[in-house]
Amino acid sequence: MQREDAVIVNAIMRQALVASQEVMGENGLNAVLHSCGLDRYIGSFPPDNLEPAVQTPQYARFNQAIEEFYGRGGRGMLRRIGKASFQYGIREQAALLGVAGAALKLLPERQRIKFILNGVADALRKSNPQVEVWLEEGEHLAYVESSCAICHGRRSETPICHLYVGSLAEAVEWATGKPHQVTETHCMARADQYCRFEIGDVVNRM
Repeated sequence: MQREDAVIVNAIMRQALVASQEVMGENGLNAVLHSCGLDRYIGSFPPDNLEPAVQTPQYARFNQAIEEFYGRGGRGMLRRIGKASFQYGIREQAALLGVAGAALKLLPERQRIKFILNGVADALRKSNPQVEVWLEEGEHLAYVESSCAICHGRRSETPICHLYVGSLAEAVEWATGKPHQVTETHCMARADQYCRFEIGDVVNRM
């Protein structure tokens, strides 16, 4: 359930801003920040710490602004930012993700996927006690969160957590060495009780 007083930590917002700047460029990022009233982050990213100093609706508004700014290309842009966001996490927060020194090559593929999804979930829990996230096991593994910051307070007829899809897809590819389909099957913006991301089969790239 989304709390009205929900907050996220500085490090999560910084990660999104750094990744967005890598993908969109400084001018693109600044234009988006200005369009959604977050001018204070222009040239001044929050520090890389776990202080819960960012209101979650602001993070949701930032995601919405990117999607609106790029129109039809917004979803793809957000997925690219998600991929860059996970890469940032590996570079800067490997210990928090629990991947430092991990011998993943010794594990079967499903266990590798489970390992990295648990790492992402644990990192979120460590960074914010408000986070409610878990893994669902069945024919396919699924990553589920009922405190999603991306769609906080937003409404849509279709799933909108495109940055999350990109980040999880990059995480799974990092762990397995293969691109997998990641599909958001449930979204809180669509009035579902949680956002659910199912890890599908390997994607064949031509």
